[in-house]
Amino acid sequence: MESEIVHPPQSATFGLLTGEVDPRLVLSPEDIPNVEDLVIEDGKPVDNMFVEKEYRLLTEPLYSSWTSSSGEFLAVANVGLFYAYREPPLVPDVMLSLGVPAGRDLSRKENLSYFTWVIGKPPDVVIEIVSDLRGSEETDKMAAYARIGVTYYVIHDPRNRLKHGLLRAFSLRDGVYQPIEPSWLEKVGLGLTFWEGEYQGQEHPQWLRWCDRNGVVIPTGQERAEQEKQRAEQEKQRAEQEKQRAEQEKQRAEQEKQRAERLAAQLRALGVEPEV
Repeated sequence: MESEIVHPPQSATFGLLTGEVDPRLVLSPEDIPNVEDLVIEDGKPVDNMFVEKEYRLLTEPLYSSWTSSSGEFLAVANVGLFYAYREPPLVPDVMLSLGVPAGRDLSRKENLSYFTWVIGKPPDVVIEIVSDLRGSEETDKMAAYARIGVTYYVIHDPRNRLKHGLLRAFSLRDGVYQPIEPSWLEKVGLGLTFWEGEYQGQEHPQWLRWCDRNGVVIPTGQERAEQEKQRAEQEKQRAEQEKQRAEQEKQRAEQEKQRAERLAAQLRALGVEPEV
């Protein structure tokens, strides 16, 4: 999604004053901005129908089906990333931040956007979805996310407009992004893969989705419910099969008993007492 490009100053340092905080994010008390003075919404619509569905497919499954080793996390789409006071925010298509309490009071303005000096850390993953050639995903945005300290930066280019492939991932090393395989982002315990199928009534050959180390996609809530339903149905079928096998075994035992009784009766008729 196209968003306003900002150039964060090299000396910008912000963060919470308590807890374990990225030292680049620490503010002195007099420099902590008043969030109420900031404009956090511009009312602009999302990019297009495909991107809107990707937003949900890259956030909802994490809340429905994933457990982070870091505990709570925040996964959001098209939300402002404020990293420096008096600097316009970046607006990543998708952000994932680990160790961030999920039960935030959304009636408070400081919880409605991603303020690095409130949360105390940059996001762990940013995903940008290329819609046209104006987004600067390979240049200004990449440089800005590196300066902010985002660990993983992902460029999803569904139409290959940038001519460098449909999906690229980068890991921040010594302040510079180095290309890595998107199939596994070690520090977050997730990977990214393409998936062909139907999502909310829409078929697509290459939905971008989170996956585990084996490439198995993290299911949506609906997919998980359907999987649970299938497992329950399979368990019901197994129980029914076990019941049928037990009934068949009972019938065979009864038949064996009847045959033994007939044989014993025949022997007695011949004057032979059968051995018990």
